[in-house]
Amino acid sequence: MARQKYYVVWKGREPGIYTTWDECSAQVNGFPGAQYKAFDRLNEARAAFEAGRDAWKQGRLRFDLPPEVIADSVSVDAACDGSPGRLEYRGVYTATGEELFRVGPLPLGTNNLGEFLAIVHALAWLKQQGRGDLPVYSDSRTARQWVRQKRVRSRLPRTEETEPVWSLVDRALEWLAQNEVTNPLLDWDTERWGEIRADFGRK
Repeated sequence: MARQKYYVVWKGREPGIYTTWDECSAQVNGFPGAQYKAFDRLNEARAAFEAGRDAWKQGRLRFDLPPEVIADSVSVDAACDGSPGRLEYRGVYTATGEELFRVGPLPLGTNNLGEFLAIVHALAWLKQQGRGDLPVYSDSRTARQWVRQKRVRSRLPRTEETEPVWSLVDRALEWLAQNEVTNPLLDWDTERWGEIRADFGRK
């Protein structure tokens, strides 16, 4: 059975909270500058809608996390419009949802490459902050495996259009070769916890 979603529409034909994607899409599809996001819990959707999109994006909302989740951590995710397609990825502070970094959109990539880049970006960012102890959550088993193996297994051809993402992959692999990873790489259990905090809300 599909998990219930709550869709917040901050900017659309009729802003509000909707319980189906069909209802949400009717408000945002074709609407210039539409702003919306899916949430797994009604209390989160209500808090985000009432506070406004800017407060949500800036991490000024604190949501309840499942007790198993380490709040003092970084969560990462990627979004790809198609496979392959336009790609972006980001990392957020898990406790608040505050966005720590965001890259893209890149012209053409795959979700697995985006997830891989997001993890490595988080690891490099945390090292700069002197936080080699902070866990990094990802819902991509493939990306975590690539990071541990320090190699990627993507069939995406290297072309002029895919060069931007491959250049980032080259840099990420070089960073992994030159740095020891001390941050725990943890699996975000979507089935039990809902969408990862860095989710782009486009499902």
